[in-house]
Amino acid sequence: MLRGVDLTAAADELYSLLPEEFVARRNALATEARKDGDRELSAQVKQLGKPSIAAWVVNMLVRHDSDQVQQVLELGAALREAQTSMAGDELRQLGRQRRQLTAAVTRRARSLASDLGEKVSESVAAQVEDTLHAAMVDEDAAKAVGTGMLVKPLSVTGTEAADVVDSVAIPSALGETVVRRAPAPRAKKAPAEPEKADLTVVEDNSRAIEDAEKELAQAEGEQSSAERRLEKARRKVEKREAKGLQLQSELEELRRRVAELEQRIEANEDELSEAEDARDSEEESVEAARRAVEQARKALNALR
Repeated sequence: MLRGVDLTAAADELYSLLPEEFVARRNALATEARKDGDRELSAQVKQLGKPSIAAWVVNMLVRHDSDQVQQVLELGAALREAQTSMAGDELRQLGRQRRQLTAAVTRRARSLASDLGEKVSESVAAQVEDTLHAAMVDEDAAKAVGTGMLVKPLSVTGTEAADVVDSVAIPSALGETVVRRAPAPRAKKAPAEPEKADLTVVEDNSRAIEDAEKELAQAEGEQSSAERRLEKARRKVEKREAKGLQLQSELEELRRRVAELEQRIEANEDELSEAEDARDSEEESVEAARRAVEQARKALNALR
């Protein structure tokens, strides 16, 4: 019964369940709350949305392998701090660690989902990795992941923060500091200072800018090539999966045909056995007739 249980406790139970268990248990909890006279809680429970597969995978990761999630959140905090302090070398190193860790944790999440009986497709795995990435680069997204009550995956685009309020079953679980955020307004330019009469020496960094632009263009080209290769690999996987289903269907048909032929062989063997018995009986009859003819011939010869 729900007596004495609040919405957070009910949600905590629901978002720990397997996908196929969610709706039935949610309805049962809402019914129990109504029977206990708490119609408000009953209505709130009914409003709890069933998580998408990607959100469910992240929730399971939080609940079954919290150490992995903690690594993601701690590295994300370090990465945000490095961005604030503009520590270039540290930022690049943390960026590599971020990519490696999100990929590794996503693989772990897929394995965990498989252990729980849910196959995770490539597209769902990509959403899981996007959610982990969002938790690294956005503090509110990190809080959302940490609740273990996601109803849909998270993502961040450029500098735009993740909209976490609609992604969590109970926004209040995020804390009062998390609000629905709009893009930050552009800062107004400060008034230009009067030009100084004295000449100053300005460092010529045009060469460095040119080199940086080349590196950026090269990196973008490599990213574009990698994305094309990934898309090609995904299409190949989908093609192989479809081929596998076709071959499985053909195998089932062959198995059915083999079973049918085996039954026909058994029936033929029974008929063969009966035919052999009939043949043996007729052979015995012919042999008896031959003996009778031989005896009659001998009797006739004796009379002559």
